Amino acid sequence: MNDKIYITWEDFHRDTKALAEKIRSAGNFNKIIAVSRGGLLPAGILAYELDIRNSQAINISSYDGENRREKDKIEVVCNVGEVDAATLIVDDLSDSGNTIRLLRRSFPDACYVTVYAKPAGQADVDIFARELPDRWLVFPWD
Repeated sequence: MNDKIYITWEDFHRDTKALAEKIRSAGNFNKIIAVSRGGLLPAGILAYELDIRNSQAINISSYDGENRREKDKIEVVCNVGEVDAATLIVDDLSDSGNTIRLLRRSFPDACYVTVYAKPAGQADVDIFARELPDRWLVFPWD
C-alpha cells in the first residue's frame, strides 16, 4: 500500500476554488494572510476568487523536510498589521493543528482556513475544503 497521497495541480486548484465557495458563504472578508510557504499558493487563488487585494504573509516553519520540528523550535516571523474577524489566515493543510493553535494565540479573532485537513487538525481550522486521511501529502510543487 502507498503511504503517500499525491495531489495534482488540477486537484489543488479545484479544491481551493471549493474552499473559496465555502468562505464566500461564511461571511465577508477583506484581508488574507498566507502562512508561508504552504499557504502562499492557496492565498493567491483565494485573493482572486474572493476579490481581496489586501494580502500579507506570515513566515512560519514547523517542518524540516519531512521531519516535524519540536514545538519550541517552530519559528514565526510576521508584521501583518491589524488582524480581526474580517481576516482570513490561509494555509494549505491543517495536519496536527499545531500551526493554527500557535497562530491563534497571536490572532484569536481571525478566520483560519485550509485547503486540506487531516483528522487531528480538523478541529483547529474554521473552514477547510477537503478532509484527507493521516498520510503524507505530496503537493504538485514538491
